[in-house]
Amino acid sequence: MKEFLGDDFLLDNEVGKRLYEKYAKNMPIFDFHCHLIPEQIADDYHFPSITEAWLGANGYGDHYKWRLLREYGVPEEYITGKKSDWERFEKYAEVIPYMVGNPVYEWTHLELKEYFGITKPLTPASAREIYDEANEKLKTLSARKMMEKFNVKTVFTTDDPIDDLHYHEIMAKDPTLKTRVVPAWRPDKAINVERDTFIPWVRKLSEVTQKDLKDLKSFLEAIDERLAFFVDHGCCASDHALDVVHYKKATYEEANKVYKKGLKGEAISEEEQDIYKGYLLVHLGKQYHKYNMVQEYHIGALRNNSRRNYARMGADTGYDAVEDKEIAEKLSALLDELDSTDELPKTILFTLNEKDYVVLATLKNCFQGGIKGKIQLGTAWWFNDCYDGMDVQFKRLADDGLLSCFVGMLTDSRSFLSYPRHDYFRRELCNFLGHLVEEGRYPDDEKTLGKIVQDISYNNAVAYFKR
Repeated sequence: MKEFLGDDFLLDNEVGKRLYEKYAKNMPIFDFHCHLIPEQIADDYHFPSITEAWLGANGYGDHYKWRLLREYGVPEEYITGKKSDWERFEKYAEVIPYMVGNPVYEWTHLELKEYFGITKPLTPASAREIYDEANEKLKTLSARKMMEKFNVKTVFTTDDPIDDLHYHEIMAKDPTLKTRVVPAWRPDKAINVERDTFIPWVRKLSEVTQKDLKDLKSFLEAIDERLAFFVDHGCCASDHALDVVHYKKATYEEANKVYKKGLKGEAISEEEQDIYKGYLLVHLGKQYHKYNMVQEYHIGALRNNSRRNYARMGADTGYDAVEDKEIAEKLSALLDELDSTDELPKTILFTLNEKDYVVLATLKNCFQGGIKGKIQLGTAWWFNDCYDGMDVQFKRLADDGLLSCFVGMLTDSRSFLSYPRHDYFRRELCNFLGHLVEEGRYPDDEKTLGKIVQDISYNNAVAYFKR
């Protein structure tokens, strides 16, 4: 029986252990997609308690944990509500022993070990001692210190096009900040013409740009102006929560008609979404190509399934699931439209539905050329960000392309304590490669394998996102 979270955690073969210790363990981190709050990095925020660092505050926090607490029947007042930090932590400690097999159990204890030096399991009996010890150490463990502890070299935050990037400007001028923090462009509210967020967002864009956005032409001009502003602030990546892939080749007049319906709050059909969203994605893709940006497509989320809880708590609070609509035909047409004029930018394709790995893994290699790993199958994401999910994604990458070109792991996290997940990923990667050697499927070529490990851990992302 192995030691709980011991030195050989997730490593069950000698080649994998060697690769991890010599090549993966000490590599820096390039976190190219997360949901950290820029203000907290700029201010070097000190969390008042481990509860806020783990469960969040004011409706913003780790909904991975929230979902499990709700499943156990914990009242919402202990999850996102007004109970004291100690009461919320105590309730989390009551439930966590029953999270057996879930990655949150492993992440929780990795974070206790790596950030606070606490190795005992969190239980109701140990809760008070761990709470007090972690809170004492938090006094010197600020947001920046958490990133520095794991040698996080670069972070891309997720920013709306109307954001003024004030805190990014502060960080860019701060010589004490050891991590490069730049904005990533997230234009979902501009694209989701069918949602009730569209009209108020267009109004805000109009205020920011001082433009009358009466038609699609003026709207795109305003979007382009904001994108140039982001690029001037170091932005080199966009991020799209496509959820469902919408695309239909359309004229400006057809897309403009849908835009004007959206401004009036009229119902938008599926075909109209295909027209408008496809037109906008092609326009934006060409802009990304012009600026040598990377576009990230996150596909396959079925969001806000509980209308009652969405009305009560809003989006991104733990009520999302996996979508199962078909994606191949429309995604292929969208990528092909950009490729037809040689304006397809570097693209990372993520899927939340494991069934679509083979679609994306094979489709990406229809559009390669000129850039190493130009089109990527993104890392196992969200509900797949676990032991089996990563293993399946590694296999799919290797079966249908070059695993060695993979740009690797990201946190996709709202927590500064999430960086041990990169170590988790690297251990499993080394174990996967080690098995290929142990099974006689690849020679024990440590030099080449070591380079592949370091490239996937860090180097490929650095090269990929460089302008």
